[in-house]
Amino acid sequence: MNLLVVGISHRTAGVPLLERVAVAGDEMPAVLADLVAQPYVDEAVMLSTCNRVEIYASVTAFHGALADIGGILAARSGTTVGELAPQLYVHYEVDAVRHAFRVAAGLDSMVVGEAQILGQLRDAYGVAAEQGTAGRVLHELLQQALRVGKRVHAETEIDRAGQSVVSAALAYGQGATGTIEGRPALVIGAGAMGALSLATLRRSGAHPLYVTNRSAGRAERLAELHGAIAVPYATLPTALEQVDVVISATASPGPVLDAALVGAAGHPLLVLDLALPRDVAPGVGDLPGVTLVDIELLSESLSTTADAEQRAAEDIVAGEVEAFLTWLRGADVAPTVAALRARADEVVEAELGRLAQRCPELTDGHRAEVAHSIHRIVQRLLHQPTVRVRQLAAEPGGETYAQALRELFDLQIPTSAIDPAAAGEVHP
Repeated sequence: MNLLVVGISHRTAGVPLLERVAVAGDEMPAVLADLVAQPYVDEAVMLSTCNRVEIYASVTAFHGALADIGGILAARSGTTVGELAPQLYVHYEVDAVRHAFRVAAGLDSMVVGEAQILGQLRDAYGVAAEQGTAGRVLHELLQQALRVGKRVHAETEIDRAGQSVVSAALAYGQGATGTIEGRPALVIGAGAMGALSLATLRRSGAHPLYVTNRSAGRAERLAELHGAIAVPYATLPTALEQVDVVISATASPGPVLDAALVGAAGHPLLVLDLALPRDVAPGVGDLPGVTLVDIELLSESLSTTADAEQRAAEDIVAGEVEAFLTWLRGADVAPTVAALRARADEVVEAELGRLAQRCPELTDGHRAEVAHSIHRIVQRLLHQPTVRVRQLAAEPGGETYAQALRELFDLQIPTSAIDPAAAGEVHP
């Protein structure tokens, strides 16, 4: 499997470092191409959200790939691998599968159980598929992770309160400024987080709602979906004067709100900065009457105490990890068993050919009967060992049995033959 996950998140690093490592959407193809160009990285998917940057990779060597990936992340952050290493987390093989499933289920999120990570993971997988950097290993892993995430949300109430980074930030802000019901609000950014922000504001009773974006068309489409008013990005200063709440969630590489712009609004504002890199410049939170909630502040305030629903979700993930590994071990041994049976058939056919030359007096009927008997003997001899090796292969450490068969019978199996995805097999 040789699966490796290398990441950095709000749990391991501060927001300033996360900002430098984060990858905007238009940068993603180039970063993915750079990853798979490394000596030890065969496949790569990159997930970059407001509180994490993770690389899922199929690799040929653990230490070599770790150095490859670490070098790319260090270059983005403007540090050395040695300086960045303490902020990274690394998962390999079984732990990588477990981590992917937990991420998809929302169990590793800043707000435990939030559902938007599922869409973010799907988008990251989609980009890698389009760029051709996701192969058989990551296709299988990500497809199963997405299925597990859906199952957790369907079978538990881990997201019963509709929690998200947006709702958590909004709740935190209202604790300082009071309810936003009936108060005008502006969303800056028309991406997935912008859409979630408008939906959350509407449920919270904010009114009227405004949305702006550098691309006017996207803002207009989003406004129509959520009963909001699209305003031109060039009129942002005027829009700030008309609202009490601002949520900024763009993919801009630099701040879109600075102290001068926010200060010119001339009245108290609740500002939620949900972007990475941050949309709000330093100093805005120090302005009189401005309450600023950003990812850094939010990560410090949220509690991740496990409850019954979280434990139920963890149980589902644990079972799915074991099922995935059991299937994977069984899928890996299948080509070996098929190769062994093919080798036996080759030996039988060769011996039958020699028999025909040595005993030309045998009739076609006699030769057919002999061939049938020999095939039956060989298949009966192979039946119990091949059944048993499939059973053993499904157990922890079972991959060694397939390898032993290949060595004992000198079976040469192309890598593509061990590819369950290529064979059309799907994990149940």
